[in-house]
Amino acid sequence: MKERPLWLNRIREAWSRRSIVWLSGVRRVGKTTLARMFPEAEYMNCDLPSSERTLEDPELFLGSQAEGGILVLDEIHNLQDPARLLKIAADEYPGVKVLATGSSTLAATGKFRDSLTGRKEAVHLFPVLWEECAGFLGAEDLDRRLLNGGLPEPLLSDSKDANFFNEWIDSFYARDILELFSIRNRQGFLSLFRILLRQSGGQVDYTRLSNSSEMSRPTVKAHIEALAAAHAVYLLFPFHGGGKREIVSRPKCYGFDTGFVTFEKGWGSIRDDDRGLLWEHLVLDSLRFRFGDEGVFYWQDKSQREIDFVLRRQRDSVDVVECKVNPDKFDGKAVEVFRESYPKGNNYVVSPAARKPHRIRRNGLVFTVCGVRDIG
Repeated sequence: MKERPLWLNRIREAWSRRSIVWLSGVRRVGKTTLARMFPEAEYMNCDLPSSERTLEDPELFLGSQAEGGILVLDEIHNLQDPARLLKIAADEYPGVKVLATGSSTLAATGKFRDSLTGRKEAVHLFPVLWEECAGFLGAEDLDRRLLNGGLPEPLLSDSKDANFFNEWIDSFYARDILELFSIRNRQGFLSLFRILLRQSGGQVDYTRLSNSSEMSRPTVKAHIEALAAAHAVYLLFPFHGGGKREIVSRPKCYGFDTGFVTFEKGWGSIRDDDRGLLWEHLVLDSLRFRFGDEGVFYWQDKSQREIDFVLRRQRDSVDVVECKVNPDKFDGKAVEVFRESYPKGNNYVVSPAARKPHRIRRNGLVFTVCGVRDIG
């Protein structure tokens, strides 16, 4: 079992604020394994009928838990009324720390609706972050992480097994999309999902996606919303502050894992030209982990000048993050244009080759070249 201290600490921090933690993430990302890393916890698999029977009387069950104890309710959405159980736990037994897991965001799970507002902390478990790779593989191996992806099973495998990815997609539709969202057009839905994976990192064009998937534009939008709620894609929105030539409304869509992106592209190895876009995916995951979804954007103007990521910091201050496998090839021209409108903030060039942060100058601007964990 590979330890994941970043996530164990994140969950403990969440418990310091609320007694209920909702741990979500895609299928086979490692939620159950992570939940079992609390050896003192009582673990319950809510897929089992015996768990349903044990939890029929929440007061009786929760009253038997020790003060300060940890209770893990894995795949809790399989219970008949999980919201009632968690509501009682939060309101009447706040001394019991509860870790509840599920594949989607809580709001997308129909059995919950808004009943846990103000009662829980949400933690989204990403595929293995770049900062964790050395702990998983014994050394940083960029091409392996990019090609195999960050789900633990394929990451630890010496070769890429197409059956794993095909079976995952089938299970994802049957267990998450069909059950949670009642989307019954399997062929159309999966066709759209595969297109989004192949185009990962590009701007969303709903009309073009509608034509490609042979579904209506409203249906495409609804399906993308379901994919985002199930953590299978992530919509990154543009940063804008009123400039007339800025892109203001069209999000970029990123697949949740580089392994699935390379699988759908049909790549059996990583070439030099492939690393840039895939590295961008890893940096995005790390930024979302550290700064949350609400603080990360991209920037582009109508002259196609683009910045990979923009971090909203203090008032009138925004940080720029550019992703470069080889920082020697970075020119900084787009950042120069951006800083004419937004002069305050730090500039970063994030590279897997940066062992120690150092500073460079480009077009009169100073940039810190560093790894993802060194962004201040």
